[in-house]
Amino acid sequence: MTLDGLDIAVVGGGIGGLAAALALRQRGATVTVLEQAEALTEVGAGIQVSPNGLRVIEALGLADRLTAGSVQGRAVSLRNGATGAEVARLDLTRLPADQRYLFVHRADLVDLLSDAARKAGVTLRLLQKVDTVKTGPEPRIVLATGDHRKADLVVGADGLHSAVRPVVTDPGKPFFTRQVAWRAIVPNSTGHPAQARVHMGPGRHMVTYPLRDGKLLNVVAVEERAQWAAESWSRTDDPGILRKAFAGFDAEVHRILSQVEAPGVWGLFRHPVATRWHAESCALLGDAAHPTLPFLAQGANMALEDAWVLADALERAPDMASGLAAYQERRKARVTRVIDVASRNARNYHLSPGPVRFAAHTALGLLSRAAPGRMLGRFDWLYGHDVTRVV
Repeated sequence: MTLDGLDIAVVGGGIGGLAAALALRQRGATVTVLEQAEALTEVGAGIQVSPNGLRVIEALGLADRLTAGSVQGRAVSLRNGATGAEVARLDLTRLPADQRYLFVHRADLVDLLSDAARKAGVTLRLLQKVDTVKTGPEPRIVLATGDHRKADLVVGADGLHSAVRPVVTDPGKPFFTRQVAWRAIVPNSTGHPAQARVHMGPGRHMVTYPLRDGKLLNVVAVEERAQWAAESWSRTDDPGILRKAFAGFDAEVHRILSQVEAPGVWGLFRHPVATRWHAESCALLGDAAHPTLPFLAQGANMALEDAWVLADALERAPDMASGLAAYQERRKARVTRVIDVASRNARNYHLSPGPVRFAAHTALGLLSRAAPGRMLGRFDWLYGHDVTRVV
């Protein structure tokens, strides 16, 4: 179907929403992004844009600009948190020549996408808190102010606490995983190389990698605990609590955490993948459809893939209904697999000392040293997937 003149409202101005807005606009649609915040800004956090996500950035024509301010990853290093010794390594330099793995400041990617969207003719409207959406042949968005807005298609890219998801499908019942995460960005004063380091310990782990030409260091730490914590990206914690949780780790971890001043903290919840991703003239993408735990670094990448496939499926379909159905068909199995693998990774990172951990770490170490290509090949299904090339 032609998207020329189709009036599309995208709810949410994050990575997925902006990428979808740009992809739809490049195909001729009239697109408005409704964002509840007063500015398109992101909290201080890094993301890993793996080759599958970067394919979408390339197809949108933004790869060179993103690469300019990011760090190209050379490896993912799994490390013994107590000693600092490397357990195993995923050698990213062995990726095919046309694949790159980038460490990116989330705010830089949001700025890049929003700037490109504006230049393409997307309308970005701030302070637009959506109360609900009424689906049907002529869907309407009801704002918290009471104002209404009509559109031909509403795209819900409004994250974990989506206002759009309840009108498309059962929002589901998330459950607390008994894990809490902290995040922070600190100066890269330790000379951290261009790799993601996963410092593993009993019931906890910490991931670090450099940002912005290596000047900064992104820190994400996770601890298992029984005490419930809110699922919010706006709360901060006492850095002493974070440092205490990782007191038994090696000197590098201590040096990094000594620089943390006001870490963000949030509880990790497992959400069900939406049963339906679309209703009449309405669709979900990103966390609104399939929130994922941060143990495979795929949240932003899945949102980017969704954005491209939604626009591509609509353009290829004879009508909107079949386009939305094709979008879900092309995405659901893949994101379900990603979410399941991410959930299992937490368990693997948090093994306690004993025969199980010894066997697991020994096997990983032998594989990464004896057959590094095979080690990387275990991720071909993930990194080698290219949603911009439909077979």
